[in-house]
Amino acid sequence: MSKQTAIGSLGRTQEILKKYGIRAKKSYGQNFLTDVNVLKKIVAAADINRDDNVIEIGPGIGALTEQLALAAGQVLALEIDQSLLPVLDDVLAPYDNVTVVNQDVLKADLPSLIKQHFSDLQKPVKVVANLPYYITSPILMGLLASPVSFDCICVMMQKEVAERLAAKPGTKQYGALTLAIQYHGQAQLAFGVSRHSFVPAPNVDSAIVTISPRKAPLARLPFSQQALFKVIRGCFAHRRKSLRNNLKRFVGKDATVLSKSVAVLDQLGIDPQLRPEKLTLLQFIDLTNGLHEAHLIS
Repeated sequence: MSKQTAIGSLGRTQEILKKYGIRAKKSYGQNFLTDVNVLKKIVAAADINRDDNVIEIGPGIGALTEQLALAAGQVLALEIDQSLLPVLDDVLAPYDNVTVVNQDVLKADLPSLIKQHFSDLQKPVKVVANLPYYITSPILMGLLASPVSFDCICVMMQKEVAERLAAKPGTKQYGALTLAIQYHGQAQLAFGVSRHSFVPAPNVDSAIVTISPRKAPLARLPFSQQALFKVIRGCFAHRRKSLRNNLKRFVGKDATVLSKSVAVLDQLGIDPQLRPEKLTLLQFIDLTNGLHEAHLIS
């Protein structure tokens, strides 16, 4: 195997970028991580070992892919930028456990790709990615809604978004995105990453989040998942306003309707004057079901 310096080192990254005339594309949210210690910490945060099948989203020039290849059983890397395919083919040549495919993860058929490219389908499947900031939420929600039972999702994202994912009730970071993640799994902030660890440097710092998809069902379920998130979004439409005022905006301002919605809150023991960030996921589920039973939402 090649004894070359790690792809993720600053010198090797600059060498690769120069050799192939690569410039980071803003349209794909590309920033190349140039800190090998951070790359190794990502692999450790995902607890990658030889018994794991790993899907990487957006390998770029292969810095994280290389570290995953050194630790995992097999790695399937999905790269949307076709111009990077020959680069990856070259720099990852020493690793026979890596497959790179030209795919947009938002459109990819992950179950089919897994069956096609992983030799042992009994092994756990983990997702590791340095996500583009502008499509972090759609990718995460797509992964969590996927029929694939992921063992772990370990992703880098904008620090501010990471803090929202792992936020606790009553904090300013807690919101609709927090609850959407909680519905599907448990998020934990692993560690922060300085903007100066990238070339080119983004305008904000990043953080690594690990998400453990939910294995057991919630204690209570909403009558409709779509209705639950409609209620959550409605309640957080103006987060500085009370639940009563936010409910008014999507169940209606009619006095009778408003009275019914307040009655639902009272029955659940929820103060109508509370702000939405005070409610837990289960309370939002109860509220959704209560509003449905009162014929205020369908």
